[in-house]
Amino acid sequence: MAKKVFLNDKLIDIDSGAVGVTDAGFLYGAGLFETMRSYNGVVFCLNNHLERLALSSRVLAINNTREKDYIKDAVYKLLKANDLSDARLRITLTSGPIQQKDGNSQSTLLITSDEMEPYPSEFYRDGVLAVLSSFRQNPAEPTCGHKTTSYYPRILALNLAHRKRAAEALWFTPDGRLAEGCISNVFLIKDSELFTPKLSTPVLSGITRSEICRLAHAEKIRFEEKDLTIDDVLEADEIFLTNVLMQVLPVTQVEKHTVGEGKVGPVTKKLHRAFIKNVEKQCGKTNESKKNIASN
Repeated sequence: MAKKVFLNDKLIDIDSGAVGVTDAGFLYGAGLFETMRSYNGVVFCLNNHLERLALSSRVLAINNTREKDYIKDAVYKLLKANDLSDARLRITLTSGPIQQKDGNSQSTLLITSDEMEPYPSEFYRDGVLAVLSSFRQNPAEPTCGHKTTSYYPRILALNLAHRKRAAEALWFTPDGRLAEGCISNVFLIKDSELFTPKLSTPVLSGITRSEICRLAHAEKIRFEEKDLTIDDVLEADEIFLTNVLMQVLPVTQVEKHTVGEGKVGPVTKKLHRAFIKNVEKQCGKTNESKKNIASN
């Protein structure tokens, strides 16, 4: 059976999909996307993803002609059509054709899904290497803090990191404040206290980031959103990265610097376990995720 995608109000074979040559997303990157993860056929925090998509479409004036419930229904139709349970999904929304003279242009909506391929278990057992990106996160850039399809700088920085055998590259602002990774939010732990950059840095309001902030409070872990610098990174006892696909990914090395004792720390483990329990509460048991939590 050919894999299906949902494109502009219908399920079609992936090879049949086509976007118009006047589409604003294709021509100008005038679009947004959401990467999501499903467990047991349930999409984790789907409402949060759709609310963020709607907010960004309003702030950035991206044409969005479809209601949240419509998109939600389309997501589940696609999962069913592709017979997927544990999946990686993506919603792409663009402003649609730019030459619609009557002003009633329909946005372009594309939803894709694939079998989820988790990060290697050794990443969670041993931690990963992160490097420092030479690129800078400009607070004056209007798309900062939004997940837009103008994503190439992130992909370029990530590819450069992968050439160094790193899992992620950390971005800073021009004045030296820690921002985020190419595809992740960043958390530091010092003396058992949790820190992450403020949203106003600016950074993306990550779905997993928000969940970790909430779980830290529930687990009675001291927590603060604040301006952080390279000194804070180098002095941290623990560092971890978050997004919905990687969950809570420990960093044990930044460039040639060893983080803390060079192993996954106790606060990182505690929050990862709490995150998995949160996923299971929403989506059911996740045996694959349990294997990723370091037990040493």
